[in-house]
Amino acid sequence: MRAIVVGAGIGGLAATLSLRRAGCEVTLLEQAPHFTEVGAGIQLAPNATRELRRLDVLDAVAARAARPSHVSFRTWSEGSEICRYALGREAEEEFGAPYLTLHRADLHGAMSAAVPPESVRLGTTVVGIDQDDDSAHVRTSTGERLTADLVVAADGIRSAAREWLFGKDEAAFSGTAAYRALLPSAEAADLNLPPLAAWLGPDRHFVHYWVRRGELLNVVAVFSTQAAAQESWTAKAEPGEQLREFADWDPRVRNVLERAGQVYRYGIHTRTPLIRWNVGRATLLGDSAHAMVPFQAQGAAQAILDAAVLGDVLTDATPAEVPEALDRYVHRRLAAATGMQARSARAGSDFHLPDGPQAEARNARMAAYAAEHRFMPQAMAWRGEVTADQPEP
Repeated sequence: MRAIVVGAGIGGLAATLSLRRAGCEVTLLEQAPHFTEVGAGIQLAPNATRELRRLDVLDAVAARAARPSHVSFRTWSEGSEICRYALGREAEEEFGAPYLTLHRADLHGAMSAAVPPESVRLGTTVVGIDQDDDSAHVRTSTGERLTADLVVAADGIRSAAREWLFGKDEAAFSGTAAYRALLPSAEAADLNLPPLAAWLGPDRHFVHYWVRRGELLNVVAVFSTQAAAQESWTAKAEPGEQLREFADWDPRVRNVLERAGQVYRYGIHTRTPLIRWNVGRATLLGDSAHAMVPFQAQGAAQAILDAAVLGDVLTDATPAEVPEALDRYVHRRLAAATGMQARSARAGSDFHLPDGPQAEARNARMAAYAAEHRFMPQAMAWRGEVTADQPEP
């Protein structure tokens, strides 16, 4: 079985590793001329780390990560704790895999190191996908026409392949944007911060957690806005901009934002859910299929789960069976990923409630749930409503 994967982000690397595990010969195409350290923090819940173990990269990933003991939800103005949930060893024992927080570049580096260099073609821009009954074809900007038994498009939120397969469909601005920054641990050591926390306030929330074995504090400050913001890893915020947006917040939040060196500003975008991801021998995967707001910390995890299921359905399949196998892949993953898109959007609305009865009711509901449960409500997803090791329906 020959496969071409378009895009060498987290989803594309996971797809490459999973397909190789399934016995496929894989060519991974990436338009960037080399891999660079972009992005910031990522949270990986047990549903993702469980699959990384199957791909034989969990040890390398975990060696570069932090393992928060718990997550704390707090009020925006006073910083009082609404509730907390166990992570750390308790989550690993309960769900069979760890909860990790890490830098995206460390995750990407560990995964890319597991892909043989001869399987990767950097500096290769794909300009089209076509297919016939027996093969799928990828055209590059240099005029090459590469042939395989299937094509997996993991080309991100601005996916060109999505348009080629399903027509023009722009990424939609979510109405939220975020500031992000990384602080050396010494810059935040005196603030006595929880290892992972979300501070909830009107039209805003603030998240921080440790990455790179606790050497860096990852900071994400999300705010609602009507002004569409650029979706970019590298767009810089104006000096002091983040302090104006969070001016009245708890002193610990302001201290973190004051101490941040370079602050980046990016708009959070999503994609409209599709009723299918595949056409014949070609399919979407990850953000190209189901980009979501990050308020359940499941974007990378869902791409990894896509890849795991894709590898499962193609194990022992023949080239002639590829279209049917891709139908099974989409059947197993579409509802779960689309559901997570919706839950993530609802979580953002819940985090940003105005002060008063609505926020008080939310806080009471969260506290009551935490009093009865060790783990967050989304821990149901960590077990996997639809996972790679579940039988197909």
